[in-house]
Amino acid sequence: MATKDKNIWILLVFILSGLVIGGLLGELASRIDWLWWLSYSQTFGLQDPIVLDLSVVKITFALMFKISVSSILGMLLAIFVYKKI
Repeated sequence: MATKDKNIWILLVFILSGLVIGGLLGELASRIDWLWWLSYSQTFGLQDPIVLDLSVVKITFALMFKISVSSILGMLLAIFVYKKI
């Protein structure tokens, strides 16, 4: 059972790294005219952060996602590489 759980964690690491690396490559591709479509993205999440002020401690909650074409391609590539391993 431990190997199955380990594989799930490795898959999650692969997917997250594919999303991050794909997003970075999408930002770099936005500077190249013929690769502009890789940087097409959609942002969603909390626009205004939620603030919890307890007088002693102030906690701010915020969460934003920016999903681009290149990050989706990176995620798919990471899943493909994971299946090959």
